[in-house]
Order: sequence, then structure tokens, then C-alpha cells
Amino acid sequence: MSVRSSVGSWFTLFRFGNSLTGLIGVIFGSLLALDQIPRGDLASITILHGLSVWAFMCSWNALNDILDVEIDKLNQPNRPLPSGDISLNNAKFLTAILMCFSLFCLVYAGYISSSIEDGFENWAPSILIWLLAIFLLTNYESSSNYSLKLKDRGLPGNFAISLSVGMVILFGAAGVFEPTEPRVLSLFFIGISYNLAREIVKDIEDMEGDEGRNTLAMRIGVEKARVLAWMILLLTMVSILAPFALEIFPASHLLLIIPGLMTIFLVKRKLAYAEDRNAQKLIKKSLQLTLLGFIVSSLI
Repeated sequence: MSVRSSVGSWFTLFRFGNSLTGLIGVIFGSLLALDQIPRGDLASITILHGLSVWAFMCSWNALNDILDVEIDKLNQPNRPLPSGDISLNNAKFLTAILMCFSLFCLVYAGYISSSIEDGFENWAPSILIWLLAIFLLTNYESSSNYSLKLKDRGLPGNFAISLSVGMVILFGAAGVFEPTEPRVLSLFFIGISYNLAREIVKDIEDMEGDEGRNTLAMRIGVEKARVLAWMILLLTMVSILAPFALEIFPASHLLLIIPGLMTIFLVKRKLAYAEDRNAQKLIKKSLQLTLLGFIVSSLI
């Protein structure tokens, strides 16, 4: 195997691009909380929080593949583990290293915060957010008798994933001591709502390969699941507009999020024609456009 293909396999295992969005989300959270780019010690803490989330997401993604390796041998034989591009032992080793690195970044950020007056007290919610992420990870992926087995519980599992995504922005804001800033909370709920709808649609898309799971679509049927996803997207639109109505964001900046809102409307047609893959891609695109609008709003 060439070095290039080997590196590519690791990037695929860790879903490197998606994991980088976690780092960007942390920076966005700190920017929202401060209404400016963090500087000095707060900038250092933000970078460490971003690296912690990046490593955490890489390890979560890899763990998912490790636990699903037997299923992937049938459904996705070209993935790095079932194809043999990466050995199972090496994947487990690097996954553990990345989780330790995530913890190290958290501890180091706490150490920096302790050098600021009342800094550690104000930073401490970061610990709770990180521990909640660990709780969700273990209870989603694990199938032990002591686990909530969220992966096989349908909507609760979808919500756990969506909550973990939304917490990235909270984690960024907690690093600069402002996790309850209204603008941060607004984006936290928007992120959860978007991802909950997308997770439901993704489960519909993956039904054939999800043998052994008990997803929402399997429980209530595909059509009802699509309707529920669309209802959640309608609530998402309300959650996007609410911060402007409540003057959390300037009403004059409403134009910035119109592209994201318009993209949501395109999802309904895709769901109606059972084009689930295109529907979940549009939801992701709408989320990206909406976040971009809010980022621009925060910078001007």
C-alpha cells in the first residue's frame, strides 16, 4: 500500500473533514459569545477546545467503524477496516490516543483558565460539557448491559447525536466563560433541530444496511418518519427566525439567513419523492448556509 493511500485510509476512518467542522464550531461559539475574535489566554483556550473537539470527533468516528466492522464487511467492504487497509488493532490504538489527546487539551485549557482571576470557576462548565459528550458517546455506541444502547432506540439515539453536535458551540462559548449568552443558546437549539431532522432522514436512507438496529423509521414506518423530519424542519425555521424577532440578532441581518431558509423548502420535495439521500444533503447544505449567515452577522 502506498503512503498516500494509507494516509487517505486514516482520513476516511476519522472522517477528517467532518471532524474539522467541530473545531470550526468551537471557534464560532467563542466568536458568538464574545462578539469578537478571542485574544490572549482566551484565544489559547479556544484553540485547545477546538483541538479537543476535533480529536474527540475523530475518535468517535473511528470507534463507530470499529464496532460496526462485521456489518461493514457486508454493507461497506471498501471502508478502511473491512478492506484491511487499516488493521483493527492499529485503529483501536489510535482511537485511544486521540481520546487521551482530547482530554489533555481539556486539562491544559483548564490550567490556562486558572491563571485568570475567577477564570477556572467561569471555565468549569467546559468540564460538564465534555463529560456529557463522553456519556453520550459511550451510551450510543456501547451495547453492554450497563449502557442505554441509544444507537438502537430510535429517536433518543437521533437526539443524542444531535445534542452532541449542538454542544460544540456551547463548548466554544464555555471556553471564553460565556456558555449561556443568548446568541450562543440560539445557535445551540438551531443546531440540534437541524441535525435531528437530518439524523432521521439518514436512518431512512440507511435502512437496508441497518439490520439489527431499531431505528425510528423501522418503528413507525418510512412515510411517518419523513413527515416527522419535515415537521422538525418547520420548527427549525421558527428557531432560526426567533432570535431576530427577539432582537438577539439585528433584524437588519435577516437577509443573511434567507439562503439557508430557502434551502429548507427544497427538502420537502425530496422527501415527497423519497429522495432521502438528496434530502439529507440539502439539510446539511441549509445548515451550513444558515451558520454562515450567523457568522457574517456576528462579524459585521
